[in-house]
Amino acid sequence: MPGSPRALTARCVAAVEQIDAECRNAHDTVQNGQPSSGLAGCGDPLVQLLQRQASSILELCRDGRLTLAESGRTGDEAPETGLLQQGLDDLLSKSYSKFYDHLSKDLPPWLRQLYTDASILKFSFLFLSSTLKACLTGGHSSLTADRRGRLEDELSELVKILDLAIILAGAAGQVRGRRWIDETFSLLEDVSAQIIGSPEDPAAAWPNSPSFSKHEPFTPPVKNPIRRTGAISMESFQAYLDRPADPARGPEPLVIPGLADDWPATTTRPWAKPGYLLSRTLGGRRLVPVEVGRSYVDEAWAQKLVTVRDFLRDHIGPSSAGASTTTTTAYLAQHALLAQLPALRADITVPDLCYTAPPQPQSHAAGEAVPELDEPLLNAWFGPPGTITPLHTDPYHNLLVQVVGRKYVRLYGPRETPRMRARGREGGVDMGNTSLWDVGVEEGWDPGEGGEGGGGGGGKAEFGEIPFVDCILEPGDTVYIPVGWWHYVRGLSVSFSVSFWWN
Repeated sequence: MPGSPRALTARCVAAVEQIDAECRNAHDTVQNGQPSSGLAGCGDPLVQLLQRQASSILELCRDGRLTLAESGRTGDEAPETGLLQQGLDDLLSKSYSKFYDHLSKDLPPWLRQLYTDASILKFSFLFLSSTLKACLTGGHSSLTADRRGRLEDELSELVKILDLAIILAGAAGQVRGRRWIDETFSLLEDVSAQIIGSPEDPAAAWPNSPSFSKHEPFTPPVKNPIRRTGAISMESFQAYLDRPADPARGPEPLVIPGLADDWPATTTRPWAKPGYLLSRTLGGRRLVPVEVGRSYVDEAWAQKLVTVRDFLRDHIGPSSAGASTTTTTAYLAQHALLAQLPALRADITVPDLCYTAPPQPQSHAAGEAVPELDEPLLNAWFGPPGTITPLHTDPYHNLLVQVVGRKYVRLYGPRETPRMRARGREGGVDMGNTSLWDVGVEEGWDPGEGGEGGGGGGGKAEFGEIPFVDCILEPGDTVYIPVGWWHYVRGLSVSFSVSFWWN
């Protein structure tokens, strides 16, 4: 068996052994009344349930019975494996159901680790009993179409298990957690390339593949251009922040060209090519969360998890206008994609400007206090033409870097906050940082729902009197958005951006 498959097999067995041992230690901790930490925080019943699954996998490994796919037996012929898989699914379901007892930001570490470790157990069990491992052990010189299809299905399921642990639970755990999952994905890529990869795979030929379409169905006019600068040093930018033209107003938005000119994402490893993105996401099998609908304040808005491959096929399209297979807008928005996919994180660098010391929010822009960041917060924004981020404010200073395509950005100063018609609590969620004004509707770019205006009625004349600045971001442009400035962002073409929050 080649190095990567052998390493992945050993890695799975070692993880199961670790979880089994940690559960036994956690059980003793709970029984002895010691302070709970790690898995011990789950309580004894859940710890014992996790330990039983780990112990069952190890027993099947030792007895040579964890060979369901390799031997061609069905679940009915190998009931112990079927029961084990059901037990793992039940454990994941039970742990996830407890997420609803907490706000997402307050999920206790032990609960996130429980879900992550249960995911690692399920991944290990499925890989060790898979056709994929059997092919690696017995050779794969001649794969039938049926067997290749089975391998594809198994690989997709393995990827899904680990991505759900990242997206839902943050891949928690000090011993395994994110590091274990990232390294396992790397091994899984090698295994996939050995068995399933082929020269016909479009992900393997990305250097010669087409780029995304530059088609723009609609382009708004720029009426009050944001100031543009040339290349700017960290020292010059700090001076810009420290000495605004109007001290009472604070620093104003600024368009800065060239910050991404030397990024691999814009040069040697281009995000503008679908084939490249497929090649960095296990052939597009990686799972990502997307927003479905015109914007997150619309009634029809929803969220779903899709593979990168399906997102590109169904919502982005390859290189020609109108090539996607649906008219529903889907947006990969404000997601920590670069933490989930280290291969893409390596394609960019954090701008030096994020290590300046920006001013505190103006009094009329100050909201709930936020902690000081040790490192900038990175989020990805990727979608087709027509994606909309409604008028809102952020709690941090922001550098929005345009990597692929073009975006329209409009900003209103903090002094205009009283006229922004901020939303209140909606469905138990504080929406006070989002405006009732629908810029696209008020400007006549988009139809209003039910014929209503975007600001809750009585609005076009009032809306038109509120001063703003705007711009169109070209590939390579960056817009500095000071904390407290209201901003509306609209994708004009297929667009990929990265935001850097810092304070």
